[in-house]
Amino acid sequence: MHTQQNQNLQGSSQIPDQFSHGGHELMDAHEAIGGLVGGMEQYMLYEQHVQDPELKTMMTKHKAYITQVYNSLVQALKTGQEPTIKTQTYNFSQTSNNTIYGMQPTQPKTPAQSVNEINDQCVSGFMMGILKSNASAFTLAALEATNPVVRRVFADSIPNIIEMAYELFLYQNRNQYYQVPQLKQEDMQIYMNSFGVVQGQTH
Repeated sequence: MHTQQNQNLQGSSQIPDQFSHGGHELMDAHEAIGGLVGGMEQYMLYEQHVQDPELKTMMTKHKAYITQVYNSLVQALKTGQEPTIKTQTYNFSQTSNNTIYGMQPTQPKTPAQSVNEINDQCVSGFMMGILKSNASAFTLAALEATNPVVRRVFADSIPNIIEMAYELFLYQNRNQYYQVPQLKQEDMQIYMNSFGVVQGQTH
């Protein structure tokens, strides 16, 4: 009986590379890559509404990077092997990572009632939503992947998606689309000092 059960079990070395994927991996990869496709298509739709040249340049860079990630993932998923182009590092061009803290009163936001009302603030918010969604989906896919190449492509792409989102956050913050409130300093100190370092652990 035990021998019969073991006949259904196969190690990854016995399976051709293109089929060395688990069921959970394929479902999560399908969802993550589908989300990437949706993001690419949404970027294409939003591009016509962008007025700020800086945001347009950022969007173009994001699209180029995301397209390369998409191609690498599709290739890794289809072959189970290293893609032709390995994961590239996304570097944003802003020289300052200075965050503006504090809140300024603004007009209450209401949903746009016509396409003509879609502006840079709207578009940068849509872009941020896409990147946050992709970062989450990629993390889940990487945690479920059994194929080491697919897992690595997903995992290595996550820091780059985070970097794109950080670049976008700095843009939004600088333009007061994304304001950052702070706690009072004494309350900040309480949070910052609420954990201590473990002593005596050298290995």
